[in-house]
Amino acid sequence: MQQLAETISLRPATRADMDAVTEIYAHAVRHGTASYELEPPSPANMAGRFAALHDGGYPYIVAVVEGRGVVGFAYAGPFRPRPAYRFIVEDSIYVAADCQGRGIGRLLLRSLVGECEALGFRQVLAVIGDGSPSSPSVRLHEELGFRHSGTLEGSGFKQGRWLDTVMMQLAINGGSSLPPDPSSLPERNFSGGSARK
Repeated sequence: MQQLAETISLRPATRADMDAVTEIYAHAVRHGTASYELEPPSPANMAGRFAALHDGGYPYIVAVVEGRGVVGFAYAGPFRPRPAYRFIVEDSIYVAADCQGRGIGRLLLRSLVGECEALGFRQVLAVIGDGSPSSPSVRLHEELGFRHSGTLEGSGFKQGRWLDTVMMQLAINGGSSLPPDPSSLPERNFSGGSARK
């Protein structure tokens, strides 16, 4: 476990964390516009999502506050199922409502990007719901070097209004300037046949 602050630490997520993860995400779905889901997924559904990412070797981490437990989570997963997209991952970051503004999202995203680099991915993509220049998620990704790559205007409808989706991306491991690394996770998964559809 990596100690990052006096009372906050990050570690890989486990199946046992999924109740806390489900609760954090459910609040975001019900009260926010970052997720375009309209109904919170069940704990079983969230556990299934976690298992799919974990089994595929994708990073999934949680932020833990001493004496309280999990207060945030982040993961990277496939952007699209077509195999040519295998070098791009899409990030997701959620922090408990009463813990926002304490830098936990920054710790999670920085760690997540590092894990994606170690696995050999080339692009980290942020698909930010209800994106605007003042969005905390947009500002966070800008601070960590993500660049704007497009806006899908009026792409979501939630809480009685149309929402724009902002796309941001970060090139890692040389981005598209170098050929694929055969030892990277995306190439190993592809060679193993799991992404040949």
